[in-house]
Amino acid sequence: MSVDSHVSPKIAAQNRDAERTFPFGDEQDFEDARRGFIAALEPGVVKNDTGDVVWDSDSFSFLDQECPPTVHPSLWRQSKLCTIQGLFEVTDGIYQIRGLDLSNMTLVEGDTGVVVIDPLISAETAAAGLALYRAHRGDRPVTGVIYTHSHIDHFGGVKGVTTPEDVTSGRCPILAPSGFVEHAVEENVYAGTAMARRAAYMYGAALPRGAHGAVGAGLGPTTSTGTPTLITPTVDIGYSGQTEVVDGVHIEFQLTPGTEAPSEMNFYFPDRRALCMAENATHTLHNLLTLRGALVRDPHVWSKYLTESINRFAARSDVVFASHHWPTWGTARLTEFLGLQRDLYAYLHDQTLRALNKGATGIEIAENIELPPALAEAWHTHGYYGSVSHNVKAIYQRYMGWFDGNPATLWQHPPTESALRHIEFMGGVDEVVKKAHDSYSAGDFRWVAQVLNYVIFAEPDHKAARSLQADALEQLGYGSENGTWRNFFLMGAYELRNGSVGTPTVAASPDIAAALSVEQLFDAVALRIDGPRAWSADITIDWRISDQDLVHRMQLRNGVLVHFDTDADSSSAETVFTLTGPDLHTALLGGRDIQQMIGDGTIGVDGDAAKLSELMGYLDNPDPDFAIVTP
Repeated sequence: MSVDSHVSPKIAAQNRDAERTFPFGDEQDFEDARRGFIAALEPGVVKNDTGDVVWDSDSFSFLDQECPPTVHPSLWRQSKLCTIQGLFEVTDGIYQIRGLDLSNMTLVEGDTGVVVIDPLISAETAAAGLALYRAHRGDRPVTGVIYTHSHIDHFGGVKGVTTPEDVTSGRCPILAPSGFVEHAVEENVYAGTAMARRAAYMYGAALPRGAHGAVGAGLGPTTSTGTPTLITPTVDIGYSGQTEVVDGVHIEFQLTPGTEAPSEMNFYFPDRRALCMAENATHTLHNLLTLRGALVRDPHVWSKYLTESINRFAARSDVVFASHHWPTWGTARLTEFLGLQRDLYAYLHDQTLRALNKGATGIEIAENIELPPALAEAWHTHGYYGSVSHNVKAIYQRYMGWFDGNPATLWQHPPTESALRHIEFMGGVDEVVKKAHDSYSAGDFRWVAQVLNYVIFAEPDHKAARSLQADALEQLGYGSENGTWRNFFLMGAYELRNGSVGTPTVAASPDIAAALSVEQLFDAVALRIDGPRAWSADITIDWRISDQDLVHRMQLRNGVLVHFDTDADSSSAETVFTLTGPDLHTALLGGRDIQQMIGDGTIGVDGDAAKLSELMGYLDNPDPDFAIVTP
């Protein structure tokens, strides 16, 4: 079989059955997604300064056709909704840009300008969205920005809508929930390389668009590949009930930490009877543990905050909108929508806990749990982005950890060693591949993927195994209602056939790295120490940060780099470097050669400058191209 392979009879039948049993006659979502339409971006292409395409809505135009058998019809429907793009009026004075990135950008008109909520991932897409708005609503200045939470698709495009100078001058305040900067930079720097590499699978940005490839990510079409930026917030939202007025726009805030993001908030516009739910209530079951990797989210807290949102705001609202998907209008409808979203997370949490307290493991609970009819029948509770399966496993992990309690799984061999032993027990590589062909013909693609994974980790270059594994992953993708599952399966197949695509997007952009606190900056360095190579090292360096009246000490001993503020006599340090905070970022993050900075006097040195070179020699470089489907 090849990249143009046809869908298997089993998957085709499964998808046909979904067409018959799902309520495709319900067109309400399409009416809502098109309501208030003003204009589309035409052509739907955004380029950067060098002419590279960073966003292409038009590449999803194939979704206008009938659903093919290679895509789950429910995902096809969701993808069509997500790619309805352009400028839309939500209610009087509130507009949204949708379909120009993974997320939405919302614009709220004030007395003199417009307040921007969540300026997308990239400066280029945000600028294109703002230009589309201005073309139809006038050249209003941006008089405020609100970040709903600490994920990059909600702040990355900020320099496409405002400037650091306007923010610093007070002309454009930036509001964000408390803890925003800490969580935004940690997620994109500490484990940023690994998350970004896995995000290449999750969002399928490198997959060919079409019926055999990427159709969308469930939460939106895919991620833009432009320039992520960050301007530090100037107004901290520190408690629920806090109110602010930005350019004459009155806003009531509700903090929701630990829900969809560690730092997140909903807010209400009393003068417009409009409620923004950030990413806490969208038209999908969301992730409790995103497939790219993150801290496990708390569905119990999530459901409680949704109850609080209903009680605080629902009866006073005529429309609810979010940073993804389309709004819901009408007090009764939006209250029902929020209630079902709340019940969805509460049900998964409570039933997972009930089952694990009877001894069931995460995998067992995920395989057996069913949603109640009222939840299963609502389109917006379907698992287009999160899924019941991986969310239940996340809940199990949150409470019980990775270990399922069976001592047989307590100390298993790592993947390659395990694969070699499995293959030997199963009669050798060729015998396993032969049996896997039989399982493929029987339509047991999950089993094919599992056993051929052993073959590939035992013999990575086995062509027959790689080919059949790619075919099996492809079929699993064709049958997935979940957009991110489809992308993961199809990316696995793609890389088995074509080699690694690496990491298409940038996580730790210069702006994000520059927002690291001194503590976080040294943490980022400590995470790169090659422990075994540094076992015998003993280095103490003080950093005198002149513009912050601060001395920060780093000590490398026993393969561990510890660091802390100190007022101790620096005579105990082997070297003291004196420099400004911005130059510290430049020096430690590789923006300039440190020796050159010492040579031109940017960094002052007292002591043995070679100690820094020695320490830097123990740093390991992360690999944005690490293997996923091969060892």
